[in-house]
Amino acid sequence: MPVVDPPSVPEPLAALRLRLEASVVGQSALIDRLIVALLAGGHVLIEGVPGLAKTRAVRALAAALDLPYRRIQFTPDLLPADLTGTQIYRPSTGEFDARPGPIVTSVLLADEINRAPAKVQSALLEAMQEGQVTIGDRTIALPDPFWVLATQNPIEHEGTYPLPEAQLDRFLLKLTVGYPDRSSELAMIDLPDTAERSSGAAAPPVIGPAQVRGLRALAAATRVAPSIKEYIVDLIRATRDPGAYGLGLAPLIELGASPRATLALVRASKAHAMLSGRDYVTPHDVKSLAPDVLRHRIVASYEADAEGLTPDDLLRKILEHMRVP
Repeated sequence: MPVVDPPSVPEPLAALRLRLEASVVGQSALIDRLIVALLAGGHVLIEGVPGLAKTRAVRALAAALDLPYRRIQFTPDLLPADLTGTQIYRPSTGEFDARPGPIVTSVLLADEINRAPAKVQSALLEAMQEGQVTIGDRTIALPDPFWVLATQNPIEHEGTYPLPEAQLDRFLLKLTVGYPDRSSELAMIDLPDTAERSSGAAAPPVIGPAQVRGLRALAAATRVAPSIKEYIVDLIRATRDPGAYGLGLAPLIELGASPRATLALVRASKAHAMLSGRDYVTPHDVKSLAPDVLRHRIVASYEADAEGLTPDDLLRKILEHMRVP
């Protein structure tokens, strides 16, 4: 039998994964999904209770990328100008100058994004969708790449503003972070604390801006067979019209995924295939990424809530029913 070479992950991605795994223990799934989003060029919403290394993972990722990085702590009293910037009057010229805010960066950590009021979320929406911000009468283009990594706490509701569906749809992935296993939690004890990390020399970045753009172009060129495309389209359409696919879930889904979800699942599947060392997409790539791409894009009905069913439960039923090519 001919010898088949094992899949080969591009060297920069392998180095990036090793760097993150050394800093964030017990969250390998989170690390892989963050790299997938980086390759696909999509924003990420990370949800989990406090203390699960959400912010630490984003900081470690930003440190490994040779890209400008900013962190914004979202609070109920935040104003749009605190995010996008403001106009400064210059008495010497009698004109207003635009002073860009912290959003003008390449990697933006929006910590506890659901604590920001609607006006701030709308300002962020323009940046995420259009790649630009507006300050007065001036429009400022954001850097390429521009990447939003947002976190939110699912157990606190006081002083929070749920993200509207229009903004949720702009996130490529919604990741749910759980507790690490016992061995990983034991390994955390031996990690250096914050004081020790800050006193030592920072490790150099492993990927620069040009490499990010090159890796994204390589991921975009990943092949998708016609049967895989049909499988993806059927999965998305099944969330909108489950009755047409014989699922019996129509009373449980109030709103299905948009066509933007179709494109997002294709992009994410391509990136997952590349991270797995392949230049073609398999059904496994699609099934692995479908929950992360779709859980925030479908709305469960009151009947589903009454039965204790979450969007993840509904997606699991759809994936189990749909025929795999």
